[in-house]
Amino acid sequence: MCGIIGYIGEKRVLPILIDGLRRLEYRGYDSAGVAVVRGGEIELRRSAGKLKRLEEVLAINPLEGDYGIGHTRWATHGRPTEENAHPHRDCTGRIVVVHNGIIENYLDLKRQLQKEGHTFVTETDTEIVAHLVERESKGDGLENAVRRALLYMRGLFALVLISADDPNKIVTVRNGPPIVVGLGEKEFFVASDIPAILAHTRDVVFMGDEEMAVITPSGVEFTDYSGRAVSKKSTRVVWDPVMAEKAGYKHFMLKEIFEQPMAVKETVLGRASIETGKVFLQEIQIPDQVLRDVERVVILACGTSWHSALVGKFLIETLARVPVEVDYGSEYRYRDPIVADNTLAIVITQSGETADTLAALREAKKKGARSIAICNVVGSMATRETEGTVYTHAGPEIGVASTKAFTTQLVALHLLALYMAQIRETLTADEARPHLEALTQLPVLLEQVLKCEPVTEEIARRFYQRKDFLYLGRGINYPIALEGALKLKEISYIHAEGYPAGEMKHGPIALIDEEMPVVALAPDDAVFEKMVGNIQEAKARGGSVIAVTTEGHEDIKQLLDPAQDYLITVPKSHPLLAPVLMVVPLQLLSYHIAVRRGCDVDQPRNLAKSVTVE
Repeated sequence: MCGIIGYIGEKRVLPILIDGLRRLEYRGYDSAGVAVVRGGEIELRRSAGKLKRLEEVLAINPLEGDYGIGHTRWATHGRPTEENAHPHRDCTGRIVVVHNGIIENYLDLKRQLQKEGHTFVTETDTEIVAHLVERESKGDGLENAVRRALLYMRGLFALVLISADDPNKIVTVRNGPPIVVGLGEKEFFVASDIPAILAHTRDVVFMGDEEMAVITPSGVEFTDYSGRAVSKKSTRVVWDPVMAEKAGYKHFMLKEIFEQPMAVKETVLGRASIETGKVFLQEIQIPDQVLRDVERVVILACGTSWHSALVGKFLIETLARVPVEVDYGSEYRYRDPIVADNTLAIVITQSGETADTLAALREAKKKGARSIAICNVVGSMATRETEGTVYTHAGPEIGVASTKAFTTQLVALHLLALYMAQIRETLTADEARPHLEALTQLPVLLEQVLKCEPVTEEIARRFYQRKDFLYLGRGINYPIALEGALKLKEISYIHAEGYPAGEMKHGPIALIDEEMPVVALAPDDAVFEKMVGNIQEAKARGGSVIAVTTEGHEDIKQLLDPAQDYLITVPKSHPLLAPVLMVVPLQLLSYHIAVRRGCDVDQPRNLAKSVTVE
């Protein structure tokens, strides 16, 4: 979620770095810094806070250089302080690095480097990169030192480095988070996102995973990690800056669906300790005793966020053992709600500016409730008006139909439920540990789920002209049936209904015929056999079934007719995390149906991304 910019060329470097950081500030809010090389020395300026603070520092203490790199940060490892701001240095101060992502084994590497005599001055995982490159420097070029250092690092990361001992060179590496290289006239750029460099060049190269670029004033060399040359083609960017952010995807929605593994990873990062079995939510300012005394929780939200709230009800009641009520933000204040003593109001809003949800929050607070926000936008109204916030680190979501914001809300709710259980002592550390392990493995499972895209495309080809869909789920997954139906309605304009599967016989079963596809969510959980019964009931009435189940339950296929039914499998996970995995095929299905129908996927009719009026 952080922003990276680098420049080497004939122009003044600092204005280009600051302009690039300004265009990337939506990716990082809490600190920023730049490093430039001049006369064989590296100079840094860094500051906690927004970019404006760094500009003030530079006004007091100016900086000039021949080439350099910059970074704007959203803190993960280490507090948002000047000391922890990027760029980071090695022991000599002659190697600096900026970094997006996470070095998973940084603690082990840090201990090893400390034993070897390296001195660390920050709390970040990034600093170990500079020290590793220092250790691996053998006078054969910065790129080779970086290649040797990469052998020791695990994780998903993007790196950009410069060294005073290897002048006129920028080395960048991608393994997960995006990196683009801009090709100019006698100048070259590197950035984490195209908007940072679009004012200077429209010719860019999108780097692939496990690739390196060595940038000098005379050109760019692309290789893999081992140093073998990689042939890359440049892309001419003809879109405006907003369009450029699609990074090669046809629509923002598809890009954001595929960003979910990283978004979930960012949301969990730094908040879960498997070793101690604890959750850390520093943004929550409510005293522990207040959370211990909570007797009732009310979750307030609208739209997709309301569906995440329904999942949150299961999570909080199961883990923290406190009753939860879920209410529409748009309805709550109009019924003179009863707010008893020791009530906690949780508002869920991607933007933090949803008018209905804010009005519901104010009503709950007026009646005496304590308050927490689950939100994606730092400094938004919801975060300012609640006592504490659990931020989702989804990054900017531009598609109107929410995808990665929804999955990160589910993860944030899981963390909050575990945090409350920890404080209320309804779970021991040993009991919490399996949940935390499952959360840390979730990004890997999401990567596996995304491989179902070809199947969803095939299903879309078969059913995109249907006029009605029925979505069914049970337990913690019935809100996912509601969410799947909403996604289809929002972007394809097909009528769809989501129902708890147990309610099918109480009305919706009358709709099922040969023209009604039924999407059935049947993960491996306590009600699996019940869902199998619902599938059989739908089949008995001629409905086409799209079954989504857990790997290992492919025996459902015996109930299905290959001529008209489909099966999608997701990896095994903790049952309370199944909703995060089950929703991804539904997102992809709605996307591909909408594309086939020729709909405006990112800006569906009559809808806005953030509903800021009632």
